[in-house]
Amino acid sequence: MALPAQSTRVTLALRPKPDITESTFKAEKQSIRSLYPQKPNDILVRVDYVSIDPAMKGWLDDRRSYIAPVAIGATMRAGGVGTVVKVFEGAGATSKVKVGDAVRGYFGWAEYVTVDAKDVEILHAPSGTTPLDFLGVLGDPGMTAYFGFLDVAKPKAGETVVVSGAAGAVGSIVCQIAKIKGCKVIAIAGGPDKCAWLEKDLGVDRAIDYKSKTFVNDFKKHVGYLDVYFDNVGGEILDLCLTRLNKNARIAICGAISAYTGGKPKGISGYLNLISQRASITGFVVFDYIKRYPEAVKDLGQWIHEGKLKARTHVEDGPVERCPEALGKLFKGANTGKM
Repeated sequence: MALPAQSTRVTLALRPKPDITESTFKAEKQSIRSLYPQKPNDILVRVDYVSIDPAMKGWLDDRRSYIAPVAIGATMRAGGVGTVVKVFEGAGATSKVKVGDAVRGYFGWAEYVTVDAKDVEILHAPSGTTPLDFLGVLGDPGMTAYFGFLDVAKPKAGETVVVSGAAGAVGSIVCQIAKIKGCKVIAIAGGPDKCAWLEKDLGVDRAIDYKSKTFVNDFKKHVGYLDVYFDNVGGEILDLCLTRLNKNARIAICGAISAYTGGKPKGISGYLNLISQRASITGFVVFDYIKRYPEAVKDLGQWIHEGKLKARTHVEDGPVERCPEALGKLFKGANTGKM
């Protein structure tokens, strides 16, 4: 397999203070020969697609979290799918991975990367899916939706479920799982096009445009009171949901994209309703469920095969140097589905 002379990677140059700017990242060239496998379990992967996720903003901050921050000078962390182009060929080679295998791993923003074979998953896409789906519905977004909704929010058939960030990678899957489980689903998204897609293509009961001047009244009219709120945005929408809780309501905190940029986030003000309604609010990290991923892949793959679950991917074509631009678009809501 012919390889280029050089590979490009994008590294973290400066930590955001607080927002990402043109000087946050830096592109670097590497000799492809410097990446050739040197140890028995090494493999060289051509990175075909990288994932763009809201969580990346948190990975840039040097603070206590569920995962260590990206180091200055290190390749920007990102999940990816790629193709194995070279394996260690010397004495003692141990890898079961072969040239040509499609693999998934945390490859980062790079064109080519050398990794230990034990840190990748050889992909076997279920019927009706592709390797790219392992960055979306069968990857971290799908796992987050599956376990965050079913294990944390614990929905029951007939309940009213509200999902914010509903046109995004995680939210769109949560909406569909909720319908599969027999819930009434109210989706919150930004703009008429996204709302139309959620209603017509994904089958939610109602999609509400948070950018509309009538949003609060629309919310009260169509939601009434909720049993489950799956939160991807935080901020004012979380506060609104806290005022519309049924008894024993559950809130699953997946993310807070409204607070990832623009400085210090505001605290919630409606939390006393958690007491009066005997409700709960729970944060979670999908990596806690990693041993159960096969369970989710089996169910999600089956629902795709049966036509109950649709996956939509937003692909930004171009060189790896455009990854920071794509991340900026994500925070502006330019994507529908997984970016």
